[in-house]
Amino acid sequence: MNAQILAQLSRADPVLAGLIRAVGPVKADPPEDCHPFQVLSRAIAHQQLNGTAANTILRRLVESCGQGAFPTPQMVLDAPVATLRAAGFSFAKVAALKDLATHTIAQVVPEAAELLQLSDEQIITRLTQVRGIGRWTVEMLLMFQLRRPDVLPVDDFGVRAGFRAAYGLARLPHPKALALWGERWKPYRSTAAWYLWRALELKRAGTLPAPAERIRLPRVKKRRRAAAKAARRPARRTKTPRARRAPKATARNNSRARRRRASKAGLRRGYR
Repeated sequence: MNAQILAQLSRADPVLAGLIRAVGPVKADPPEDCHPFQVLSRAIAHQQLNGTAANTILRRLVESCGQGAFPTPQMVLDAPVATLRAAGFSFAKVAALKDLATHTIAQVVPEAAELLQLSDEQIITRLTQVRGIGRWTVEMLLMFQLRRPDVLPVDDFGVRAGFRAAYGLARLPHPKALALWGERWKPYRSTAAWYLWRALELKRAGTLPAPAERIRLPRVKKRRRAAAKAARRPARRTKTPRARRAPKATARNNSRARRRRASKAGLRRGYR
């Protein structure tokens, strides 16, 4: 890791500076070739599963659909649902995998050469059109496959929990507040996120340094509870105002009305 990057982050944030000193330089594996269809297929397989189970499913996918190599998008589209289910994919993951293959053939999911030419937000916009692929999944691709330097996955639990530990907070930071705080880490927010993940490791080992200063996160404007409830409540039907009713007749008025009706009835009988 470039010492200039660590120096800039340390100047921008004293708490992060203490974490950098405690952890040392970034240790990262060399980047692998990025094949978007394969990377996202693996991401779908790993959802809600541990690494061993997900790798077993992927191995079966290679054996059953790819004949020993990672299957192409067309092979996945042609594969019967029963074959993918037998490999271990749930119905939801089968649908996501086939949708990924469809979007890859349609070039919504680009090839690696084109992907490298797109900005971070362009990549997020395009890849999140695939069923089952969310922003977090694409952010991991940006950070670890494409090595983009300025990605801050504010919805990642590990990043939020690491921030809480490193900065001595009582609760997890709100993603929007974390994003606002992270503005000071630009354009190296990916490195800052890496150190926040390491903060949890130091905490478990009991070697996490105390924060150099107490901070107050930017306040995130929240809707009032009443407004939130009103937004969730179905709209009420507007009642059409009724014509003003005449006051109810009293007992005396009722008696008079009966006499008038009897009188009119007698008159009608007399006219016959």
